[in-house]
Amino acid sequence: MLKQRMGLIALGILSATQAMADDQSQSKGFVEDSHLNIAARNAYISRDYKNGRQDKAEWGQGFIGKFESGFTQGTVGVGVDVIGQYAIRLDGGKGRSGAGGINFFKQGDSGEAASDLAKGGAAVKARISNTVLKYGDQMPAVPVLQYDNSRLLSETYTGTSIVSKEIEGLQLDAGHFTKEAQKGAEGSDSGNLKSINYLGGSYKFTESLSAALYASDMQDVLKKQYVNVNYVLALPEKQSLTFDFNGYKTKLDKSFAQLTQGDADARDNKIWSLGATWAVGPHSFTLAHQRSTGDTGYLYGGYRNNTKDSGIGDGGNTILLANSYWSDFNGKDERSWQAGYGLDFSAFGVPGLTYNIAYVRGTNIDDGSNRGSGTEREIFNQFKYVVQAGPAKDLSLRARASWLRVSNNASNYNVGGNEIRLFADYPINVF
Repeated sequence: MLKQRMGLIALGILSATQAMADDQSQSKGFVEDSHLNIAARNAYISRDYKNGRQDKAEWGQGFIGKFESGFTQGTVGVGVDVIGQYAIRLDGGKGRSGAGGINFFKQGDSGEAASDLAKGGAAVKARISNTVLKYGDQMPAVPVLQYDNSRLLSETYTGTSIVSKEIEGLQLDAGHFTKEAQKGAEGSDSGNLKSINYLGGSYKFTESLSAALYASDMQDVLKKQYVNVNYVLALPEKQSLTFDFNGYKTKLDKSFAQLTQGDADARDNKIWSLGATWAVGPHSFTLAHQRSTGDTGYLYGGYRNNTKDSGIGDGGNTILLANSYWSDFNGKDERSWQAGYGLDFSAFGVPGLTYNIAYVRGTNIDDGSNRGSGTEREIFNQFKYVVQAGPAKDLSLRARASWLRVSNNASNYNVGGNEIRLFADYPINVF
């Protein structure tokens, strides 16, 4: 039934009035349009917890290779995409690994993290006009299924996706995925996903105004909807004011609510954020408010299992909200405010160097302990430098630190500590 619906969606898209050039008619061929890129990443994350929990740290060198063929010529073009990933553990063995929030290398039964890991996959694809149908191993990036690329290696999913851009400014997405591969483990089905379906799209009304609407249905887990509105107000003298609204509505299946919340009726969550950023020259100033309401906090990411701490499986970056740093400020009934500042050093003769700092405070957290309204606060800051020229051009260096403090009456929801992340990313364009 789902395949029939997706086929009808694709047919309807293709029958719409076309307002863009036909990408398939411009195809140069399977080989001529092929690309091979390798992302080399050296990553280190350390967490110094403050509630007596053992500190955790992992360090590794990873490589993500992506081969993307072109499409054959003709009315229907076909092609192949291949993903290969490999990582070597440099530190974080037994005792230091195992933090769910780091997860560079999955621990074995002995408690020892793997010394290395390798995995790969492929997908076949077909294009008609400006619509691409793909089946196989992919990295879906929609607001309700956003793969995680924020650690050493990346999550991947196996299934079918349709991306259509037949009408100028409009992108439509649909997908059906049945397998999830963890970012820190080998195999194509290590996430124990049953299935997830999604449908949605985004539209750019004008150069200043855009919006998006998506929905997903994860078998035996939850249903989720997402909405976004973004507006950029141009101001004189190289200034702009950007407003960004994001919101999720989630409803858990009864059996999953009973498993994870201990109450089959604790099923609903609504969470939204509204951010405003004033950019003036090299400076940016951000204010944001985020609010969670309902029977639970906002749930996302993680991996499926049969325990009370079972994850969701819809991607580790499926939280497109303003106040998501080390903490996501997504507890039950939590309200949070952010004040942020960014600086681009290009104006001071150092192109490629940027700095960001943010302070976020969350209140009114209900962690289920009936000990009152919990609070948390985080100071986030990050330096990033991208090499502009020479043999190391496009090498990206990031140094990030967060200080998170959580009140005792919110300890069932989150844990505080100090976190350091050091990342070096070097993209290699082979051809």
